[in-house]
Amino acid sequence: MGFRETLLLATAVVTGLALTPGTAAAVERDMATNLVVPWDIDFLPDSTALVTERGSARVLSVSGGTTREVAQIPGVSAQGEGGLLGIAVSPSYATDRYVFVYYTSTSDNRIARFRLGETPVPIVTGIPRGTSIHNGGALSFGPDGLLYAGTGDAGNTANAQNPASLGGKVLRMTTTGAPAPGNPSGSLVYSLGHRNVQGLAWDGGGRMFAAELGQSRLDELNRIQAGGNYGWPTCEGACNDPRFVDPALTWSNATASPSGLAFHRGNLYMAALRGQRLWKIPVASNGTVGQPQALFQGVYGRVRAAASSPDGTLWFSTSNRDGRATARPGDDRVVSTTG
Repeated sequence: MGFRETLLLATAVVTGLALTPGTAAAVERDMATNLVVPWDIDFLPDSTALVTERGSARVLSVSGGTTREVAQIPGVSAQGEGGLLGIAVSPSYATDRYVFVYYTSTSDNRIARFRLGETPVPIVTGIPRGTSIHNGGALSFGPDGLLYAGTGDAGNTANAQNPASLGGKVLRMTTTGAPAPGNPSGSLVYSLGHRNVQGLAWDGGGRMFAAELGQSRLDELNRIQAGGNYGWPTCEGACNDPRFVDPALTWSNATASPSGLAFHRGNLYMAALRGQRLWKIPVASNGTVGQPQALFQGVYGRVRAAASSPDGTLWFSTSNRDGRATARPGDDRVVSTTG
């Protein structure tokens, strides 16, 4: 396991940021290496990380310098952007021991729950499956204890505006897969008009944000509101139409193509694939977002997941073995940083 220590000097520009005197040293540490397209990260109560691999359908545990397989999800169809995607640990894990995964099957995308060592049981099926693109895959528990999923339009833009489709949505559910009480439509649908949501996070005030891949102009960070319509396919970025919610921030596709999203120490961290960086986005106490800063630009290649660890560090993963980049020695990797 390697360490990468970056001394932050007064005039240095390190990982895309101009830094000032007195800034403490940041330490980056490889937590796992030689993985094959890791997709998402979440943590057990003892700080052990669980990591999904998209193509192998494996769930890996990462702890104390050891990486090992703890589950293999049956029925995963890994084609294009599909496969084993999001993972979420139950907030009641100490008593119920449940882990939840989002994955692509041969017929749909689905969400399953299981206990380590047991066979996963699907709790939501019928999320549209893209042949190669737009399968979504975000999966996270909110501060309300309910499970949220970000889905893609599966390459069919009409899904995003169709309230009867689970594609192009943010879904909100109980741990049995039932529509959560208070959902705007009474169904699983919490918000609609999304193209491809791959990251979900909540700030310190419980406000929800989503990272969304645009088509050819603009990627988005959206603040999610119950019942909100985010405009796709009419809008890519802001369209200033009262029917739709404009994004909180946008980026060019070349500098973002976002995937994972995490809230950590007062900032959102958004992983960028094509942009090959991690975007740090300050969040004010009222939920407004500030000027994004680029971290690790070009240092690690494509960045897929971001997660706030119980030990106080920020974890992220690379995606350089997915056919869209050149793998580096040790790729793909999971990294923690104190910076």
